[in-house]
Amino acid sequence: MKTMRISLIVLAVSLLFQQCNPAGKTTNEGTEKETEHPVERWSKEKASQWYEEQGWLVGSNFTPSTAINQLEMWQAETFDTATIDRELGWAAAIGMNTARVYLHDLLWEQDSTGLLQRINTFLDLADKHDTRVLFVFFDSVWDPFPRLGTQRQPRPHLHNSGWLQSPGLEALRDTAQYARLERYVKGVTAHFADDDRVLGWDVWNEPDNTNDRAYGDVELKDKVAYVLPLLEKTFEWVRAAGPSQPVTSGIWLGDWSSHEAMTPLQQLQIDQSDILSFHNYDGPEEFEKRVQWLQRYERPLLCTEYMARPNGSTFQDILPLGKKYKIAMYNWGLVDGKTQTKYPWDSWDKQYTAEPPVWFHEVFRADGTPYSQEEVDLIRELTGSVD
Repeated sequence: MKTMRISLIVLAVSLLFQQCNPAGKTTNEGTEKETEHPVERWSKEKASQWYEEQGWLVGSNFTPSTAINQLEMWQAETFDTATIDRELGWAAAIGMNTARVYLHDLLWEQDSTGLLQRINTFLDLADKHDTRVLFVFFDSVWDPFPRLGTQRQPRPHLHNSGWLQSPGLEALRDTAQYARLERYVKGVTAHFADDDRVLGWDVWNEPDNTNDRAYGDVELKDKVAYVLPLLEKTFEWVRAAGPSQPVTSGIWLGDWSSHEAMTPLQQLQIDQSDILSFHNYDGPEEFEKRVQWLQRYERPLLCTEYMARPNGSTFQDILPLGKKYKIAMYNWGLVDGKTQTKYPWDSWDKQYTAEPPVWFHEVFRADGTPYSQEEVDLIRELTGSVD
């Protein structure tokens, strides 16, 4: 009888734990359930079938105008749901149905439970506007020294003056920090692994970007040598969490004319991605050439960054090509705000004292009026959302 009572107590405790922690979702300590059988890379057929079911995906790289970077967007003190709701509404009103959104590893270390709650709130707001979210885990671009807490104010007239790398330089060169990075990636993925509001997982933004223009003098030497093994592990971590959504990481520079012409890091990105993503800020001829290079892989294509007006990468010239080739299209930026990406990259080289004559990125002014009515009319027309 004593043995039976003990067994019943154990069973009751087990059932209580399952109720408090359904489906192995992350707990207050940030633990997570790892699937017994990690998902494999999708076949071409599965990827194509999934993509056909999505319709044409058009959206932006979204940061609310009140946030200078990923930490200010997501930390509890500055998580601005009113602005997020309003600005996602402006995007939806012109036909945008998806958003690419950056997370940051330090947020998990700070408050994993709170982060998951805020991600869920964000997904609720996105879903309210029929917007599916492509989340980005890591980013090699801009400031290599991220810090939690109150973020600095923007430097006047400077493009992305406060955007942060994830992981930062200190974590990137310290393999002892891999364990916490693994908890972050697996924890977020596992929690939303079967969530239809999540379109997919973008493992690492521009992993081989060395930030020569802005932070080249303080960047890690041989940075790619540090990134490559962690990028490979990150793909493994995401898949170990068993996501139902596709996984990707976008290539963005160099020669893609053949697989052999690509760097080892780019080959890894291509070989591990379920759906292929890329960036291009050039004019239509270069954009189309690169699309045709990538078509040899016979997988769905996502252009996860484009639209830099002075470069010739405009909505008028590039978005119709995206529709022609059935490519998901994410322009950089939505509403003019603290990221200041209406200023060009060369604002790191020379001093601007006023708004540039032609905006580099962004679709709306802070009050919701379009930067260009012609542009938003075109987006509405191409996405079929004309009134």
